[in-house]
Amino acid sequence: MSLVLLLSGCFQGEQQVKDIDVPEDVEVVEDEEEEIEEEAEDQAEESEEEGATEEETEISESEETIERDIYVLDADGMVVPQSFELPKADSAAKQAVEYMVVDGPVTELLPNGFQALLPSGTNVLGVNLKEDGTLIVDVSKEFEEYEADNEQHIMEAMTHTLTQFDDVERIKLWVNGHELEEMPQKGTPISAGYSKENGINIITNEKPDVANSSVATVYLPKQRHEHLYYVPITQYLHDKDKDMITSVMETLLEHSESDQQFVEVFNDETELLKNPHVRDGVVQLEFNEHILLEPEQGIIANDVMETIVRSLTAQEGIDAVEVTVENEEELVNESGLTYKQPVSAEDFTSAEKM
Repeated sequence: MSLVLLLSGCFQGEQQVKDIDVPEDVEVVEDEEEEIEEEAEDQAEESEEEGATEEETEISESEETIERDIYVLDADGMVVPQSFELPKADSAAKQAVEYMVVDGPVTELLPNGFQALLPSGTNVLGVNLKEDGTLIVDVSKEFEEYEADNEQHIMEAMTHTLTQFDDVERIKLWVNGHELEEMPQKGTPISAGYSKENGINIITNEKPDVANSSVATVYLPKQRHEHLYYVPITQYLHDKDKDMITSVMETLLEHSESDQQFVEVFNDETELLKNPHVRDGVVQLEFNEHILLEPEQGIIANDVMETIVRSLTAQEGIDAVEVTVENEEELVNESGLTYKQPVSAEDFTSAEKM
């Protein structure tokens, strides 16, 4: 039987003490005066405490954060996403670009061996989202001082950082209020904008046969010391007649066996048993038991699931993944939690509107 993999007191006013004329024949009792003074002191202390509470609340609100992916360069020269908790900002897109600047606020957050890509001193002068999904990013003149070898990396990093926002389809670059027709160092044409369709970390040993190939971006796990992260790789799939989902899964399994740069997460002999089926944006996959970390307990490794979900939901029309495994009635993750709903990319990354 197959199992479906599902993931499952301020004061409202101030009291004023007024001078009161006391008749000469009335005796003022000192104890009453002391009581009035003590009450006034108590009220003042309460007011100070309320003020402190309000100040603490303001600090707490200003320190609210949100997780966001910033694309940076790893030690092997690959453009990769790194997730950081950033303070909430009025313009999430503008802030994201600011965190891509060398010597900027991202510096103290970067793991060892990773580096930002935009030249030091680059200022983000503004961002403007058009109705067609084009985000115009206006930066200062310092942006043009990047190293020529980083030109492609910069375009890929900026594009993938900013298209994480739901409303952004592509980016265009301006410098000091003037649109760039091409990149300053190597002249990469960008007048039509730059989108995910341009690819990222493109790996090919030969000139691709574009007419007879399809293009797909997959995410492969990589590790530096104790830090596991995912590398987006755009590849040309030469069997254009084969369905995209099957081609992506075959690519993932082939990399696991042959590429020493990436972590091998799939067990040997892992196979799809049936052709993938897509229904309402959910792709249904059935694997043999070799995909499991612990077949006796129905455990599927977390990094296996994340590799599959990140790679398949990067394809057009796929929102989530539902997995079944032969002879398993229930699937769980490494923490023992049962999967109870299709798994989406948002289970591993955050998506946000601008």
